Amino acid sequence: MLDYLRRVFSENQSNTVQSDSNAPVKGSNKKIEIAACALFIEIAKADGDFTDDERTIIISEMKSTFNLDDDYANDLLMLAEQRVKESVSLYEFTGVINNTFSHEEKIELIESLWKLIYKDEKLNQYEDHLIKRVAATINIEHKQIINAKLWVKQQLGIK
Repeated sequence: MLDYLRRVFSENQSNTVQSDSNAPVKGSNKKIEIAACALFIEIAKADGDFTDDERTIIISEMKSTFNLDDDYANDLLMLAEQRVKESVSLYEFTGVINNTFSHEEKIELIESLWKLIYKDEKLNQYEDHLIKRVAATINIEHKQIINAKLWVKQQLGIK
């Protein structure tokens, strides 16, 4: 399955399809899955400590968001980690998200990233900076970033 994911992602690297209304159309679910997973990995690594708990959260988010089975989600995580190592910038991933997710889906993504950040109940300056960069590149306003952060803290019972 990992080879299949690699092949699909490399085949669709520059595949952006436009509909008649000039709105982007999802060209490849695999490309979207890899991009989303890569953003979670980038956030998890921002504080310099990519823990097993964070891996579990990422796999859980990928499974629930994209309706994946365990093996596929684990393979996706491994492939996304490889793509993160090879990437030059966040835009490789945020560009895919920006072109395929609705505004509401982008907000949900930011909320999920905040949940990952607050897994350890603390906010590292690098995590804070990175999530703001991610949000800015997917056209989420600063006020919405803060609202998502506050909502997640409230949901998790963090002061």
